[in-house]
Amino acid sequence: VYPTTDRSVVIRVTDTQGAVGWGETYGLVAPGIVAALVDELFAPCLKSLPVQQPETVWDALYDLQRVRGYWGGYLADALAGLDIAVWDLHARSQGMSLQTALGGSGAHEVGAYVSGLTGATTEARIEQAQEWQAKGFNDLKIPVSATTNGDVRGEFAALRDALGDDHRIALDLHWTLSVDDTLAMEKELLPYDPWFLEAPTKPEDIDSQRAIGSGLQTPLALGEEWRTEWDYKARRGICDIVQPEMGHTGVTQFMRIAKLTRESEVQLIPHATIGLGIFMAASLRASLAADVETHEYQHTIYDRNCALLEGAAACEAGRFIVPDTPGHGVSPNADAFRYLTKINE
Repeated sequence: VYPTTDRSVVIRVTDTQGAVGWGETYGLVAPGIVAALVDELFAPCLKSLPVQQPETVWDALYDLQRVRGYWGGYLADALAGLDIAVWDLHARSQGMSLQTALGGSGAHEVGAYVSGLTGATTEARIEQAQEWQAKGFNDLKIPVSATTNGDVRGEFAALRDALGDDHRIALDLHWTLSVDDTLAMEKELLPYDPWFLEAPTKPEDIDSQRAIGSGLQTPLALGEEWRTEWDYKARRGICDIVQPEMGHTGVTQFMRIAKLTRESEVQLIPHATIGLGIFMAASLRASLAADVETHEYQHTIYDRNCALLEGAAACEAGRFIVPDTPGHGVSPNADAFRYLTKINE
């Protein structure tokens, strides 16, 4: 089930000195669940915790329900949004950018790959892909659903012919295939040099993920649904690319997952999906600190929703241009509050 409009949950944390931090997580279908978890579980405990030590805060809040077996889902999403706000508050109050607070430095750029093509036909999608290529975007990901009559091979072949051998083209399979179907599809696509295959089978089916990872020649990308480092540890050695989604992980777990990928010599390519742009801003700055090469660019969403923020990073010529402003650098502007509905304060 999907909502008919974009939805997210925005969280504001204010300390006793009046410093503010902004966070965000998913509220795609039931935002009240996330808000209730923040208000009734996390917020009362946060008041007794050292907000200038965000990792300590995350660990303490995560432990609140661990003994009852809650360690994922909406609970972790709510904690991720709060964690982003706490990190933003911490960095802003120190006059530092988030990337600096995480051990990076200054204003830099992060590569951007185009995610999705919206044309109704293969020809229209090729034309759009060529337009992005002309603007300096040389990496692309298409969803398995955006094909003509389900002809993935034909779509891939047409894009490769139109964009040339040097253009990286990935395929998002949206957890739709079995092990055998994934391996068969890859065999058809190998002549067209796919960049990576993303999310081929059910995310909870670790055995099938492992079988796919060992059988593919193409890099396997996993992780957009992961919330914590424990999700990665359970799948260590399966995939070649890890795709943490800031709206699920928050800053603390994003960076812990990044550390594990460095130790395992696995590439980190962060995922990005629907949001106001706050967790995207945090993801870009954490990506700088983690020395990420490229980051997903949801072009149908990012620029539109960033018009509702102050300080959002521009995305031009295949690069996100990330400034060295305090915190994660963004806050909702006056236009945003025409769309945001106050749930609680």
